[in-house]
Amino acid sequence: MPESKPDVERGGLGLSTNQGRYLPQITGLFTGLLIISNVCSNRLVTIGPLEFDAGTLMFPLTYIFGDLLTEVYGFRKARMVIWTGFLALFVCAGCLYLTTLFPSPPGYDTSGAWDKAMGLTPRIVLGSLAAYLFGEMANSLTLAKIKFKGMGGPGFRFIASTLVGQTIDTAIFASIAFLGVLDRELWFTLVASNVFYKVGLEIVLLPLTLHCARRLKKAEGGDAPGENPSLNPFRRSRPTPGR
Repeated sequence: MPESKPDVERGGLGLSTNQGRYLPQITGLFTGLLIISNVCSNRLVTIGPLEFDAGTLMFPLTYIFGDLLTEVYGFRKARMVIWTGFLALFVCAGCLYLTTLFPSPPGYDTSGAWDKAMGLTPRIVLGSLAAYLFGEMANSLTLAKIKFKGMGGPGFRFIASTLVGQTIDTAIFASIAFLGVLDRELWFTLVASNVFYKVGLEIVLLPLTLHCARRLKKAEGGDAPGENPSLNPFRRSRPTPGR
């Protein structure tokens, strides 16, 4: 049997040909969490002094998956998963809206409660889609750029990229979905609470994230070296050898 060679032609990242074995499972978990958290975002909750949408309880976990995707598999594969999640969100929003267009059968009229919960307003849908896409891309791009420049270790990359991505994500969603609906003070409190909670959760779970990254790199037989991705999320970035 010939020796396995680096997957230069297909990936250009110098990783083993087995790399990507667990990518489908991670993509599935990432997409599932993304959809669930966005459905829950229709409800605002208060926990102690913090106020945020209920999707925030789960949504930070998608950023942990995003960190693992970029760290282990590289920006281009992470970008593919991000676009997959975007398409899944779009389909989910369309399906939920479709269910509100038909009446319930006689004697089982729960349409009022369902329509109120699932009849997503255009602002919520647009805010969720835009916030997710720009936030996740910013998270992945920041991590890839930091890794390319050799600044700090994985822990620093995870925290820094989450801070950038979550700030952009929260500001976009809150602006599109709630600006003009909430007063300025409540809007600012919502944004600040979200960012504080999400970045704080990343810090608390950092040991677990680092452990998962080490195990995943070992299981995949390689690590994605630093690459200098294009800031254009639609553009295919060329591999940068030697990192």
